Amino acid sequence: MMVNTPLLLWVMAVGLCIGSFLNVVIYRLPRGQSLVSPRSRCPNCGYQLRAADNVPVVSWAVLGGKCRQCRSPISAQYPIVELVTGLLFVLVVWLTPIGPLLVSRLVLVAILVALFGIDLEHQILPNVITLPGIAVGVIFSFMAPPGWQASLLGAALGAGVLYAIAAAYYAVRREDGLGMGDVKMLAMIGAFLGWKAVLVTLVLSSFSGAAVGMALIAAQRGGMKLALPFGTFLAVGALAAMLVGEPLIAWYAGFF
Repeated sequence: MMVNTPLLLWVMAVGLCIGSFLNVVIYRLPRGQSLVSPRSRCPNCGYQLRAADNVPVVSWAVLGGKCRQCRSPISAQYPIVELVTGLLFVLVVWLTPIGPLLVSRLVLVAILVALFGIDLEHQILPNVITLPGIAVGVIFSFMAPPGWQASLLGAALGAGVLYAIAAAYYAVRREDGLGMGDVKMLAMIGAFLGWKAVLVTLVLSSFSGAAVGMALIAAQRGGMKLALPFGTFLAVGALAAMLVGEPLIAWYAGFF
C-alpha cells in the first residue's frame, strides 16, 4: 500500500511504545510477575523509573545504557526490542492494506517478538500467550485472510506436524527433542496465517536452526549437543512467511 511519511513515523512511534511494553512481558511473564504493577524499576538498586526514563530507545541512549541512580548497566535488549518492533510495524503497514488483515498482522508481530525474547532467554513458550493466540488467530480469520477453513487447518497442521516429529524423535532417542511449547506456537502461527504459511515457516525455521546449530558446534570444536530455542527460529520463519510467503511459494511452484 502507498503510505506517507507522517503516517510511517506515527506507526514507528506506536511500534516503539508497543516494544517497550513487550520488554515488560519478556522480563516479567516468565518470572510470574504482574505486567501492570509495580512500575518499572532498576533491578539492581530498585530506583523507580520516571516518565523521562521510559521514552523508548531515547532514554536508554541518553543515560548511556545505565541506571540514572546507581549507574549499573541496562541491557541493550531493551532498545533492540523497541527498535525491532517499531521497524516491523512500519514494514507490515507498508505492505498490508488497511483493514482487519493489517490489525491481525500487527497483533501477530507483537506476539512473535514477545515469544522470541522469552524463548531466547528462558527456553520456554508460555501457554498464556500461545493458547489464547490460537483462538485470536482463528477469530481474525473470520474477518480476513487466510479464512476460517485455512486457519483451522493451519492450526491443526502446525500442531500435528511438530507433535509427530517430537513423538518420532522420542521413540528413537528416548529423550525430548522438541517441547510442547513449540507445538502450540506453530499451531498459533497456522491459526493466524493458514496452512501454507505453516509449511513455509517450518522449512525456514528448520534450515535456519540447523545452520545456527552447526555454526555453534563448529565454533565449540566438537560434537556437543546444543539445546537451541526453536521458538526463536519459528518466530523468524513466521515473520518471513507472513511478509514474503506467497512469493516464496510461487517461486518454488515455478520449478514444477
